[in-house]
Amino acid sequence: MAGRYVVGFDEIDERQVAIVGGKGAHLGALSRLDGVSVPPGFCVTTDAYRRAVADLPALDGSLDRLSRLRPDDREAIRAVSAEIRRVVEEAAVPAEVAAAISAALTGLGAHAAYAVRSSATAEDLPTASFAGQQDTYLNVVGPDEIRTHVARCWASLFTERAVTYRLRNGIDHRTVHMAVVVQRMVLPDAAGILFTADPVSGNRKVASVEAGFGLGEALVAGLVNPDVFTVRDDRVRSRTVATKPRAVRAVPGGGTRTEAVDPARREQPALTDEQVVRLVRLGRRIEARFGGPQDVEWALTDGELHILQSRPITTLFPVPVVDDGQNHVYLSVGHQQMMTDAMKPLGLSMWRLTAMAPMHEAGGRLFVDATRHLATPAGRAAFLDLMTRSDPLTRDALETILDRGDVVPTRLDDGPAGPPPGLPSATIETDPAVVTALIEQSRASIAALRRDIGTRTGPALFDFLVAEAFPEHRRALADPVSMQAIMAGMEATWWLNDKLGEWLGERNAADTLTLSAPGNVTSEMGLALLDVADVIRPHPEVVAFLRNATDDGFLDELPKLPGGREARDALRDYLDRYGMRCVGEIDITRPRWSERPATLVPLILDHVRNVAPGAAGRRFAEGRQAVRRKTREVLDRLRALPDGDRKADETQRMIDRVRTFVGYREYPKYAIVSRYLVYKQALMAEADRLVRDGVLPDREDVFFLTFDEFRDAVRTRRVDARLIRERAEAFRLHQGLTPPRVLTSDGEAVHGAYRRDDVPGGALAGVPVSTGTVEGRARIVLDLTGADVEPGHILVTVHTDPSWTPLFVAVAGLVTEVGGPMTHGAVIAREYGLPAVVNVPRATRLIRDGQRIRVHGAGGYVELVP
Repeated sequence: MAGRYVVGFDEIDERQVAIVGGKGAHLGALSRLDGVSVPPGFCVTTDAYRRAVADLPALDGSLDRLSRLRPDDREAIRAVSAEIRRVVEEAAVPAEVAAAISAALTGLGAHAAYAVRSSATAEDLPTASFAGQQDTYLNVVGPDEIRTHVARCWASLFTERAVTYRLRNGIDHRTVHMAVVVQRMVLPDAAGILFTADPVSGNRKVASVEAGFGLGEALVAGLVNPDVFTVRDDRVRSRTVATKPRAVRAVPGGGTRTEAVDPARREQPALTDEQVVRLVRLGRRIEARFGGPQDVEWALTDGELHILQSRPITTLFPVPVVDDGQNHVYLSVGHQQMMTDAMKPLGLSMWRLTAMAPMHEAGGRLFVDATRHLATPAGRAAFLDLMTRSDPLTRDALETILDRGDVVPTRLDDGPAGPPPGLPSATIETDPAVVTALIEQSRASIAALRRDIGTRTGPALFDFLVAEAFPEHRRALADPVSMQAIMAGMEATWWLNDKLGEWLGERNAADTLTLSAPGNVTSEMGLALLDVADVIRPHPEVVAFLRNATDDGFLDELPKLPGGREARDALRDYLDRYGMRCVGEIDITRPRWSERPATLVPLILDHVRNVAPGAAGRRFAEGRQAVRRKTREVLDRLRALPDGDRKADETQRMIDRVRTFVGYREYPKYAIVSRYLVYKQALMAEADRLVRDGVLPDREDVFFLTFDEFRDAVRTRRVDARLIRERAEAFRLHQGLTPPRVLTSDGEAVHGAYRRDDVPGGALAGVPVSTGTVEGRARIVLDLTGADVEPGHILVTVHTDPSWTPLFVAVAGLVTEVGGPMTHGAVIAREYGLPAVVNVPRATRLIRDGQRIRVHGAGGYVELVP
């Protein structure tokens, strides 16, 4: 019985988390590591916890109430969790558990001093670090006191912080159990924390040591500032020695107290450089043992270093796995695609299989390796110039790394510099027929895909995708005429902005000259939803029905209402044209509008309420009129200049060119997601077969498999359920990470900064992408499905992709955290004449919902209006 309720460190390793919790499992593994001194101890197991709560039947009702609470319902969480803690703490420790604890203490010293620490089964794991969410008690003396503090640790499973964390992360309270670590105390001269990777920059080659006198509790409680040492390559690279007036010490007989430090020692370092380096070497061994960066608690007694516990650092952004021993600089694909959310494994692998460039996965995101383009002076200059136009923050991040000279070695140019790969200079004629032919080719390719994929199932489907569909997908993306058409529109935009700025002092003149450009499939999509609203608006019963339509089967119910058949037909026609779109559409696992048509209902109802009939046609016509006026104005002013006729003629040619090609900029993405819908429909049919055959419990489980794993599952009719659970847990973790724009192979995450002197004090700097100035109330929208905007609101969000376009017709301006002049939000903001500033770091946190702001679309900044 005693062996079931108590286990010594020497019997434990990291495979026994379910028995001794994360902290206990790590301590057991550490105690087996040669050269690492771990104070001896034992774990009171989760069986002991379950035995204790089995005597508390009232706990079930409280746990039921707790599971129904929202994470933001702080008052209710406080009340219910306090009730649970009281019940657990006041209950007697079962006799057989108490006897097992007493027996273990006898072997280690019944009246010695111990640290009693909680060790939950969901803490200190690679995918969830719960540091500080349960309790630790120091210098506990005597069997009775230890049993009392074991019960307190059990109760700490239900602190407000721990409960809220589980609610936010979808962790069932009943699946987490509490073990307790009972460990002999060391009475240290110094103690603190070692991070085996820099906790700020993420650099895996830089370790950081925090140290203070006495017990580490002084640092944890914030009583003193720590000494801080950074170490790289076995050398202390920097040290900050703090004044340490206080220390926490153990009190004879139990407990701790805060004592004054001798004034002569207060400004002395708590560790010597030699001790710091020795500690980091220990940390590297521990890191190697557990396979990732660690947060290590340590203590120094009489010159000997003791390791008290170690947990993974889960806040660091992961690094792509490339084992070639070389330095690499990676750029975030999500920042270019306007989708920085975490993606599921099937989405990641499908994008990699259909992309033109090799990509690397880390943290549920994709990155491209830019190292080769940065290695030569000419290649570096061309690449940085491209970044200047697309994302100044990425350029600044790259320059921050390059200026140090320790990541990317410079080599001689191999030859004359040209444009970065994949961006050929446009040489095609200004001919609308070019765009027409490209669109017809794309439609024919997608029609052939639909026809050919329909005859394939099982392994033959996957063979077809790999051998035929994906190569055709990549061929269409890399079509040289398509790429030149895209570049023609971009180059003409740059030319107009540069030359009209030089000749006339005009800022961003192309913003007006590209209004209502023909052939922009994304802006047409936004206006088309206004037409759907026009069909629905005259029918009050349809409007009333849609207000309560949350089920995606609502389309079948519409014909029962007056005007419902017309409304259904308008919606189905819209879905036929645009149903492949959705938020985060580059991730094939995201539900498409055609799969979840109810997603569109709130947007349609907003248009019904806030927009006048016929708005789509009027907006497009007004945009064209504005272009004609601006063209006449610009040409007249140019002709009045020296050499004005030549300048006017060149400008007219560029206006014609930009209006011919700029709308096509959005079409390749439309074609990609059109193909994605076809792929997804075929793949989900295979998922349904796996469910019918009992291979999977849920069709969406395939989202946590890579494409190749999905293919193997279809071939073998077997799936590793544990792998799917692990992938789902990893995805949950990845959702909480913020991807950097630039990431090095050392793990350094660099976000970039603006270095401008033309932004008013207190304003938020960004990239100007659509001219004009507008003032209004900010509407912070993090989830399109919950958007509630009214005319005059300024949309503030993290990023937008084409699925956000219908929202643009209802707002007065746009601010995003991610984006550039030619990304979706910028293109559509110009199309609709919305003042817009993008690439504004932390905009959704620095701007309050409902706060008045002023967007300077030409100046590239946002003012917070008092």
